[in-house]
Amino acid sequence: MLQNANQSTARKNPFPTHFHRTELAVIMSLYGRMVAAGEWRDYGISPLKDVAIFSIFRRTAEYPIYRIEKRPKLANKQGLYALITMDGRILKRGHDLKAVLRVLEKKMIRLVD
Repeated sequence: MLQNANQSTARKNPFPTHFHRTELAVIMSLYGRMVAAGEWRDYGISPLKDVAIFSIFRRTAEYPIYRIEKRPKLANKQGLYALITMDGRILKRGHDLKAVLRVLEKKMIRLVD
């Protein structure tokens, strides 16, 4: 009985969820373009127990205008990544980070035109 209890606690991940280097490269590429366009000015990364959040700010002292969330528990269901607005609306959810971030790239194209 004790062995089963130890196995079940060993399966739980005690460490917070993080973005991998390849995921951050995709996010930072978009972030750099939006900073150059003058739309975004700051960001924050929050590694939490069940979710990693990349928050994007228009100004430093504001609420984030967008949040990019990574939720490993939803990887087999709705998708590992989600793009969420300031008011909590989910703009896009999916398994591919680049596909999720295309929503913001389309907004950037409108800004340039």
